Amino acid sequence: MRTLGGLYAWFRLGENEPPVGRVGGQAVIEGVMMQHGPRVAVAVRTPEGEIEVRPLQRPLRGGRWTKIPFLRGPVRLYEMLTLGMRALRVSAELAAGQEGKTSRWEFPLMMITALALVAGGFVALPVFLAGLLPLEHRLVVNLVEGGVRVAFFLLYLGGISLIPDIRRVFQYHGAEHQAVHAYEAGRPELELARRKSPLHPRCGTTFLLLAVVISILVFSLLPAQEIWLRILARLALLPVVAGVAYEVLMVGGRHPRAWWLRPFLVPGLLLQRLTTRKPTEDQLEVALAALDYVTSERAASSSTTS
Repeated sequence: MRTLGGLYAWFRLGENEPPVGRVGGQAVIEGVMMQHGPRVAVAVRTPEGEIEVRPLQRPLRGGRWTKIPFLRGPVRLYEMLTLGMRALRVSAELAAGQEGKTSRWEFPLMMITALALVAGGFVALPVFLAGLLPLEHRLVVNLVEGGVRVAFFLLYLGGISLIPDIRRVFQYHGAEHQAVHAYEAGRPELELARRKSPLHPRCGTTFLLLAVVISILVFSLLPAQEIWLRILARLALLPVVAGVAYEVLMVGGRHPRAWWLRPFLVPGLLLQRLTTRKPTEDQLEVALAALDYVTSERAASSSTTS
């Protein structure tokens, strides 16, 4: 009932929201990263109880590639992965009160680990397990692969949600969504953000689920091959899958109340029940501080005290 109530609240709240410039973000350690156009910032609650806001530089400076449909998806995905890793490093330093003390190898190792998880858990493992079954029809094989991917993803999310520190990150994830909802409603204030839903249609969780579903359709076009060729072919087609999933997500973000899009968005919103939690007021303040930095016309200060 709570899940159904959360979905109903998300669909009902802000039905008359005016169009505004798109804002995106990501939860980090004891904080939130926000991006609005060229401006990116990460806000973190320090051990002293202050909110420290630090600007980040975009790894890519726009250009025509970010405007071409289906090509902008992989470009945007690379940008968000790079920004996300950088924001995690900054937030870890600020949250621990040890700024500038992380190893120079930490960022490359995080990136390699993330890529290995994607290549192994979402590509190689499903292909290997599906190959163990006596299946011949291509579509059936890809449906089994897709089922393994979904199962792996759910087990991964369920496993990490048992870790107390990750549950706090999930709370900041909810705070990010509620702050964005308030901004899209034209009033990015604590009072309104507190009443908003922690679910959002443009969430990366929804993107990942869309990618899994779309991969079933795209990979079904590939001929049956040796297992290592199947793995390489699927890795090569990941940018195509990301491009299509990104376009579907953007259409959903522009028309979140369209009835014909709800079958595509509702599963992602249900999945967000695993990756978001209702934030505290202190966490909402951190998300709003990052949001204010990237959307304010004036020069934002590098540090604010709550």
